[in-house]
Amino acid sequence: MNSTNNTVVVTGIGATTPLGGDAASTWEGLLAGRSGVSLLEQDWAADLPVRIAGQIAVEPSEIIPRPQARKLDRSAQFALIAAEEAWKDAGFTGKAGEDGNAVEPDRLGAVIASGIGGVTTLLDQYDVLKEKGVRRVSPHTVPMLMPNSPAANVGIALGARAGVHTPVSACASGAEAIGYAVEMIRTGRADIVVAGGTEAAVHPLPIAAFGNMMAMSKNNDDPQGASRPWDVDRNGFVLGEGAGVIVLESEEHAKARGARIYAEAVGQGISADAHHITQPEPSGNGIAQALLNLVHNTGLKPAEIVHINAHATSTPQGDIGEIKALRQAFGDDVDHMAVASTKSMTGHLLGGAGGIETVATVLALYHRMAPPTINIENLDPEVDADIIRSEPRALPEGTIAALNDSFGFGGHNVVLAFRTV
Repeated sequence: MNSTNNTVVVTGIGATTPLGGDAASTWEGLLAGRSGVSLLEQDWAADLPVRIAGQIAVEPSEIIPRPQARKLDRSAQFALIAAEEAWKDAGFTGKAGEDGNAVEPDRLGAVIASGIGGVTTLLDQYDVLKEKGVRRVSPHTVPMLMPNSPAANVGIALGARAGVHTPVSACASGAEAIGYAVEMIRTGRADIVVAGGTEAAVHPLPIAAFGNMMAMSKNNDDPQGASRPWDVDRNGFVLGEGAGVIVLESEEHAKARGARIYAEAVGQGISADAHHITQPEPSGNGIAQALLNLVHNTGLKPAEIVHINAHATSTPQGDIGEIKALRQAFGDDVDHMAVASTKSMTGHLLGGAGGIETVATVLALYHRMAPPTINIENLDPEVDADIIRSEPRALPEGTIAALNDSFGFGGHNVVLAFRTV
C-alpha cells in the first residue's frame, strides 16, 4: 500500500519502567498512585547531592540472555524489552517475513529515540581505559554508545527495513519519534512502525551535572515524595530510567488482519522556543504554538480533548509555563481537560518520557480512566487548570481525545494527540 493520508492507529504497547517490567504492571502502578522513586544505594551515590532516582523495577538481566546483554547499552536493553512486548501485544511473533510472520520487512519501520544514548557505556568504558588499559576496552563500545543503537537493535530484532530512525531532541525525543512514525505511515512509507523512547542515565556524572544545574530535587529524605508537579514546594525533577514503545499501524492494515485497536494516533504539533538552551520560555508562547499547530495540522477540536498527560516535571518555571500555554492555545476549553503528570510516579525519563507517557495516554483513552498526579499537598495558586490529584479520574463516554506533551532542553516542543475509536 502506497496511499497517502492514511489513518494511523495504535495496535501494541510495551514498557519497562520504575513501576513495573511491562506495560500492565506500569499501568497498575500509575492507577494506584504508586511512586517508583527510591534511594540510590549504590556506593557511587554516597557523596552525590542527589541520591534518589526512578530506578527500573525489573533489571534487563532477568529478561535478556547475558551474552546478548553484554553487547547492548542499558538504553538499548530497555528499548528491546519494551519493543518486543509491544510487538507481541500487537499480535506478531518472530521477525518480519520469518517464522510465519506475514509482515513485509520493507513495510515495517522503527523509530526509537533517546535523549542521551549510551552514556553509561561511554563513561564506564572510559573508566576501564583509565584503570585497566587499552586492551580491556570492550570491542562493542562504539555500537553500544551510539544514540541510534536502541533503534538499530529494535530494527534488527524485528526485521524492519522501511527505515530505522533516531530523533534526538532532549526530553522531547520520545514524542518526536512517535510523531515521525505517524508520518511514515500517513505518507505511505510504511504500514507498521514500532516507535517510542528509551533512556538509561542513572549514573553519577549525569546526576551530578543535573544536580549542579539546580534542575533536580535534592529531597533525599523523602524519595517517593520528591517529584511533586504543580506543588508550591516543588524543587526540581527526579531522574528516571526505562522505555515506552507502541506499535503504530495504518488503519487499513490493522483492520485487514483483525488487530485490536487501542486508539487513533491523530497527529502532532511541533514548535521551538528559540529562547534558551535549558530554560523554558516563561510566557509559554512556544508551547502554545505547538498546541495550535496540532489543532491546525489535524483538525482536532479543543472541545474533543478531555485529558492531557502533561510534561510537568516538577520544576518551578516549567510547570507553570505549560499551564499558561494551555490557556493561551485553548482558552476556556481547558476547563474540561483533566490534566495529570505521571512523572510524579515514574520520575523523568528524559528521552524516554514521551514513550512511556504515550503508553499512559493511550491506555487512559482505551480504559477511559486517567492516572492521577501524586504528591500535591499545596497546589500552586498559579495553576489555572483541572489537575487530577491522588485518585484516577474516569473519562467521559463517546469519542474523546487526549494529548501527551513533551518539551526538551533547547526549546523543543512536541504535542501528540490520540482519539478513541
